[in-house]
Amino acid sequence: MNRFNDTDEDDLLPSSEDRRAIEINRLLDQIRQTADKLQRDAASRGDLKLLARSLKELRYAFKVFTPYRDMRKLTIFGSARTRPDHPNYITAVKFAEQMAQDGWLVITGAGSGIMEAGHRGAGRENAMGLNIVLPFEQQANPIIHGDDKLVNMKYFFTRKLMFVKECDAVVCLPGGFGTLDEAFEVLTLVQTGKRDPFPIVLLDAPGGTYWKKLDDFIRAALHDDEMISPEDFALYRVTDSVDEAVAEIEKFYKVYHSMRYVRNKLVIRLQKTISSSLLDAIRSEFHGLLSEGDFEIRSALAEEDEPEIESLPRLVFHFNRRDLGRLRILIDCLNDESLEPASRKFV
Repeated sequence: MNRFNDTDEDDLLPSSEDRRAIEINRLLDQIRQTADKLQRDAASRGDLKLLARSLKELRYAFKVFTPYRDMRKLTIFGSARTRPDHPNYITAVKFAEQMAQDGWLVITGAGSGIMEAGHRGAGRENAMGLNIVLPFEQQANPIIHGDDKLVNMKYFFTRKLMFVKECDAVVCLPGGFGTLDEAFEVLTLVQTGKRDPFPIVLLDAPGGTYWKKLDDFIRAALHDDEMISPEDFALYRVTDSVDEAVAEIEKFYKVYHSMRYVRNKLVIRLQKTISSSLLDAIRSEFHGLLSEGDFEIRSALAEEDEPEIESLPRLVFHFNRRDLGRLRILIDCLNDESLEPASRKFV
């Protein structure tokens, strides 16, 4: 006879809050242990300065962004040299204005040019800034200067991490080496699965060809020489239309909400459940994404520990973690509620 027969077994299991607290304490212990190991390893003063400043910058940036984690945010990249009367500047203002009207926050590098245009369009209330501290430039633009949503950072790598970690979309307007670096880094992170899929839009002013020329080069030099796959073109969109850029981003979150891995399973959270006919079609069309098993519609997994989205339905499967372009096409099919995106030709 069970001497605890008057107690529900579920009452003996740690609650979601307890599991989260245990995990947080474990991670904090890892940070402390790493600091102790640095002392044991006799790390140099320069190495310690870099680590200490990086951790300090990230801690403060997390603090600033935490109150806005439940709001959709987009990052805008582009040239700091673009003048207010240039078509690219005007396009950035119009785009950011439309996104802010739809409730999005706009993150930029807080400088001049396209960065200022993004903030000008969004307005101070919907603007967030990640300013880089340089010996010769740059001062935060007047829209974000002095705002509580502005973070000043010493290192480019911590700043880049925040740009990509905190946003739900990236829009690149024309720019110099820095803009190209940021565009290709974002593409690389999504292509390799180091960042969850999200909309990447390469936006020109009406009639502009900056990104069209780059796209032509990618197709001729990268794709034709088999350095990328045809499905990789699904990872980004080239356009010279503000309306198309806005639609590309907002449609991405029509059905798709977010995703995460739980052990060896990919969990795609959905804004609403999908039809059984679409699920059957996905099973046939995207079977190649599976490393084993099948696609399954189910409720939240206990390990997710995210009560604010626990009620959302899930599409769960064993993803091969290789075909990220095809995964993006699957997300497009979920948002279209049809297999039409899977039939598109990208080259």
